[in-house]
Amino acid sequence: MNDPVAVRALDTFVYRCPLDTPVETSFGTMMDRPMVVVRVTDQDGYQGWGEIWCNFPMVGAEHRARLVESVFRAQMVDRVFDSPAAAYEALDAGTRVLALQSAEPGPFAQCLSGIDLALWDLCARRAGQPLWQYLGGDTDRIPVYASGLNPTAPERLAVERAAQGYTRFKLKIGFGAKRDLANLAALRDNLGDQASLMVDVNQGWTLDQARERLPALNCLGLKWIEEPLRCTAPWSKWQELAALTDIPVSAGENLLGEARFHEAIDSGALSILQPDVAKWGGISRLLPLARTINNAGLHYYPHYLGGGIGLLASGHLLAAVGGEGALEVDANPNPLRTELCGPLNQVEGGHASLGGEPGIGDLAALAGLERYRVGEFR
Repeated sequence: MNDPVAVRALDTFVYRCPLDTPVETSFGTMMDRPMVVVRVTDQDGYQGWGEIWCNFPMVGAEHRARLVESVFRAQMVDRVFDSPAAAYEALDAGTRVLALQSAEPGPFAQCLSGIDLALWDLCARRAGQPLWQYLGGDTDRIPVYASGLNPTAPERLAVERAAQGYTRFKLKIGFGAKRDLANLAALRDNLGDQASLMVDVNQGWTLDQARERLPALNCLGLKWIEEPLRCTAPWSKWQELAALTDIPVSAGENLLGEARFHEAIDSGALSILQPDVAKWGGISRLLPLARTINNAGLHYYPHYLGGGIGLLASGHLLAAVGGEGALEVDANPNPLRTELCGPLNQVEGGHASLGGEPGIGDLAALAGLERYRVGEFR
């Protein structure tokens, strides 16, 4: 996996798909689904594709695309890197001061992650191997779960996904105890006792609120409770919360940097860690981190909520790492996901197979999404 890359071109594209039903979370509402795609071309004409996290705020997609074009392009094009990981190190070092100067370490990390995904995809395609195999995996079959169930009649969407083969479901909570519990009851009534249920608070509680809300959840057989506290809360508060419940506690999508993840592992407060490959670290940082998580006796569950390219990359990384984790798949309609993620649309018994095509797979469907493209940033 130390294949050099001579970069000839870097291109960025923004897509936006309107939603009939906005996605509700405890921190805000998403009115459309954005996607920022990165394409890297090497000197031999091979191409790789990546995706940059850009869900929130609503203006984030164009902002990230312009960052790539105005900052990262000059540091990549016409350069030769010893490997994708070497490129990550060089670009991280070359933009670190800029990220601090602009007070935007998050957006810079997201752009670097998307570029990193494209470089790994390029190398796997050039090697003629699916990315999961190129990264050292031995199977393309992975568990999946349906995520993003809104607080308004979540059972309707959950039943649809159950009919498509899903067996695990995650509900967004943090909308008041009465509403949250009614939604969980509706899910259990409609999905049956065999379904696995999880909840996501999206950083919506204080520790005092957690003390009030957890007793009613403790008896419901939940597989985990996600981000009950803010990601910046001291680990001592996370430890206090974990002591209040037998429900496994999960977090990670909003942690930034290796040090924070290692603090999370060492805290003992979390059972599940959920880094997002398009938000921080790319494959270069998350491949070793995910293995560290599993080796520590915890569980790596990739967070993901975006378009199909990042979802495929997340799935291939999970397949390479192994363990008991499952891939997060947004249950809400989104052509930017479903028209691109190919084999992940076929779910059987809560599992999907990634296939054996080079890289993250065939992305010919991207041409059919032109109706959603709002710009190419050069």
